[in-house]
Amino acid sequence: MTAVAEIMDYDEVLARFDPVLGLEVHVELSTNTKMFCGCANAFGAEPNTQVCPVCLGLPGALPVVNGKAVEAAIRIGLALNCEVAEWCRFARKNYFYPDMPKNFQTSQYDEPIVHDGYLDVVLDDGETFRVEIERAHMEEDTGKSLHVGGATGRIHGASHSLLDYNRAGVPLIEIVTKPITGAGERAPEVARAYVAALRDLLRALDVSDVRMDQGSLRCDANVSLMPKGSAEFGTRTETKNVNSLRSVERAVRFEMQRHAAVLTGGGEILQETRHFDESTGSTSAGRKKETSEDYRYFPEPDLVPIAPSREWVEELSKTLPELPWERRKRAKEEWGLSDEELRDLVNAGALELIAETVEAGAQPGDARSWWVAYLAQQANTRGVELADLEISPKQVARVIALVAEGKLTNKLARQVVDGVLAGEGEPDEVVAARGLEVVSDDSALQTAIDEALAAQPDIADKIRGGKVQAAGAIVGAVMKATKGQADAKRVRELVLAACGQ
Repeated sequence: MTAVAEIMDYDEVLARFDPVLGLEVHVELSTNTKMFCGCANAFGAEPNTQVCPVCLGLPGALPVVNGKAVEAAIRIGLALNCEVAEWCRFARKNYFYPDMPKNFQTSQYDEPIVHDGYLDVVLDDGETFRVEIERAHMEEDTGKSLHVGGATGRIHGASHSLLDYNRAGVPLIEIVTKPITGAGERAPEVARAYVAALRDLLRALDVSDVRMDQGSLRCDANVSLMPKGSAEFGTRTETKNVNSLRSVERAVRFEMQRHAAVLTGGGEILQETRHFDESTGSTSAGRKKETSEDYRYFPEPDLVPIAPSREWVEELSKTLPELPWERRKRAKEEWGLSDEELRDLVNAGALELIAETVEAGAQPGDARSWWVAYLAQQANTRGVELADLEISPKQVARVIALVAEGKLTNKLARQVVDGVLAGEGEPDEVVAARGLEVVSDDSALQTAIDEALAAQPDIADKIRGGKVQAAGAIVGAVMKATKGQADAKRVRELVLAACGQ
């Protein structure tokens, strides 16, 4: 096991240094097909079943740009307040890696499709921090390596590796910030808040499922330190493919502490990639980080430049949905939330989910109750973000509707949610498969009530004698007999009626 690097106390880091961040977020687009070919773009297929000569880089195969991916890139740029290029083109980024079949990546270099924007992010205490965007460019994803035979799933210690090229050629947008300065002690929090805000924005645009656990949203976190009073950036490291909001924050904090320990000890920071270890919250060395010159960029000869017309860009700007921060303002006013309540919902990652559940037909109070209580508990149990639960706002709204229609009790509704989370289908399918619908037939309930009264004659006599609170025992027996599928309120009414009360 690799030893965890020496780190400095965080307060001491801040006393000696100012952090500089740079965040690169890779977003897999949810187009039907890949970036330059007609292969399906779907997660979870059998290895190497979604490939063709183009995405495998076979000789003579020629790429064709996915128009929907270009459209998504422009819409992302507009939402990030970026300028849309009047003319841009693709480039070849040359380097060898086993899961990149062409030995180069089709990307964009000095001519990205959008550039120079910003995103305002809200921190935990309500303060707004502006993160400036340098560029967002189009490219393709690589394949995936599976290292076999080791204990960690990494290449170190593995006996051999397998390659799955299904992901090769999947459309990517890489969003790159300008150097983030001035965050000070809140640098790790700013990093997390930025990725969270970006994820909310991309989900609202409906251009990606932004599943960090499945790799459709990945963050590379660049960190360097400047000694207090210096204006020159330090040497940076790049922690690759961080795949949760919490991990983004932890990785930035750890690298700040590690850099400081190395620098104050007289050492030098190597410009390299780093891997983040979820179990220890630490990073380990990857490979020496190349410069742009090492990639030998040159224009892609097999693709024509892209020149979005101003008319098309204007049309796309009109398709932008209500953006997350606009929705928050409206939700606060319509739902009567205080600043603190709004902030808590945002920090929990629940506000957008609640809003989408309301849009699907649920009442705000019901939607809020489900997301911040039972579903938040389920997310915590599974160790995932709330938005990464395998249930959609539309499905939650349907569960709420079934309760409102009297077809489910709250207890049964939780079982339905459990079924959806387990991949058993839509809420109505889970209800049918598990036989969970409330027993609303009075005759069936009456049979269960008669049996319960006969089994507890002393309780029945008390109820007949006017002690109506004793009816709870009979109601409990009926609920047990019906496996919780009876309406307790209706059962109580029938019990009292049967005892002449």
